[in-house]
Amino acid sequence: MWRQDTTAAAPPRAKISRGGLRWGLEGLVVDHLSISRVAAGLAVSWSAANDAILAEGTRQLIDDPHRFDGVTTIGVDEHVWRHTKRGDKYVTVIIDLTPVREKTGPARLLDMVEGRSKAVFKRWLAARPQQWQNGIEVVAMDGFTGFKTAAAEELPDAAPIMDPFHVIRLTGDALENCRRRVQRDVFGRRGRTGDPLYRVRRTLLTGAGLLTEKQHARLEEVFADQRHVEVEATWGVYQDMITAYRETDRGLGRFFLQHTIDRISTGVPVQLVEVRKLARTLKQRAADVLGYFDRPGTSNGPTEAINGRLEHLRGIALGFRNLRHYIDRSLLEAGGFRPRLHPRS
Repeated sequence: MWRQDTTAAAPPRAKISRGGLRWGLEGLVVDHLSISRVAAGLAVSWSAANDAILAEGTRQLIDDPHRFDGVTTIGVDEHVWRHTKRGDKYVTVIIDLTPVREKTGPARLLDMVEGRSKAVFKRWLAARPQQWQNGIEVVAMDGFTGFKTAAAEELPDAAPIMDPFHVIRLTGDALENCRRRVQRDVFGRRGRTGDPLYRVRRTLLTGAGLLTEKQHARLEEVFADQRHVEVEATWGVYQDMITAYRETDRGLGRFFLQHTIDRISTGVPVQLVEVRKLARTLKQRAADVLGYFDRPGTSNGPTEAINGRLEHLRGIALGFRNLRHYIDRSLLEAGGFRPRLHPRS
């Protein structure tokens, strides 16, 4: 009887060789291939390729105990992982922003947890080793108070930062809501092509320093109509916020932003509903908003960029039904593992 030991080429009873697993894992992480494409290349079924390669990725990369080493700045945000007829299903994503803050590389996905609430983020933080918790200096987040409360309870020494990305988006939402409200008040309906406010809806959200002469003229024409005065006032607040963040002198930028928050917190006419609502939020979170100027590079913008990559991943896979598969694929896609499999990248 003739026998040959093949354990060096493939694990016992495995359907894919070790070389095949390596090729498939590189296909997912480096080349961003779909499981279907990898399975076709290996001449195995989708389920065989998915189970084997995700298990290998978990063993080699995701379960690496040193993956969380050196993290000092994290970002947290919510993310829709599946759209259903009964509503969207959310996860909480935790991002390592340390490379961005230290200018050593891009942000990376640390983990993804089912649900979006204070309790979800708090449990995740509580499960981290105490030494790791003590090393966290900054937590960047949006305006959701649940994330702030969880961070304050589990990471009392870390500074919560409401980053510029979300502050400007919050202000932009106020401007957009004001435009829509005035549009309904003036015309009694939603905006249509040809309506003055509808024509400048995107121009309103452009920084004043980036406007062309044509765009300036179009805005001046819209603001000349006294019926649009509330939009003009809200637009002015939006531009002041952008100017504060674009100021190269951090001290001056902080002063200007503080002045803007103080200015819209008192004496604002009741007609400016959106500005008054925005002022309440910014005044309540003023310390978190202004803290950015003391810790530059802590924007949650990279977190939103990773959310965009995960949206692209869902498109490649034509959607996910299994959350565990989605978490593993997301970590392999955006977990910063590319240099380990492709050192030259």
